[in-house]
Amino acid sequence: MPTPAIKICGLTDAGAVEAAIRGRADYAGFVFYPPSPRHLSLTAAAALSGVAEARIARVGLFVDAGDQALGDAVVAARLDVLQLHGQETPERAAQLKARFGLPVWKALSVASGADVARAAAYAGAADLILFDAKTPKGTLPGGMGLSFDWSLVAHWRGPMAWGLAGGLTPANVAQAARLTGAPLVDTSSGVDSAPGVKDTGLIADFCRAVRSVE
Repeated sequence: MPTPAIKICGLTDAGAVEAAIRGRADYAGFVFYPPSPRHLSLTAAAALSGVAEARIARVGLFVDAGDQALGDAVVAARLDVLQLHGQETPERAAQLKARFGLPVWKALSVASGADVARAAAYAGAADLILFDAKTPKGTLPGGMGLSFDWSLVAHWRGPMAWGLAGGLTPANVAQAARLTGAPLVDTSSGVDSAPGVKDTGLIADFCRAVRSVE
């Protein structure tokens, strides 16, 4: 199988961005969601975007954000991709894709086959579906280190590109990639030393593990 693309999400400092670039990750994820320990102010996002400039693609993660907040983040962080991690409908995804002219990724929380089947509704509205673990009600929608039954998405063949998230670590990502055939893998808490604090060694280990998949 081809080596999956790599996204390191929830980056909050320049050292972590540099580590993702050294590891040859494809995407740096910046979180714009105040309840998250990885949330970035517009000023911090702008600074990290400067580190990433022309070296790694910048993905902004949003949870049911309004147009103004999205627009401000797009400008400040010079985003390349919008990732929607809330209850955004296919109509909302299509609206944002048209408004900002950027690729839109939609994260779907998975606990059953029915959750996976929801992806079809986003055909033509989202450019990529990110299958993530369902989190308990009243908690953050992602980034909690939870995983789901990977067999639910094994070699998924849907109407758009897709990726795998949820509980991926340097220790299990190669196995997950081989089992699912995921074209993209995404980690956040799996390379944290503490909530919102990235471990550059774990980022290197994660990227190395993904590159071992063939």
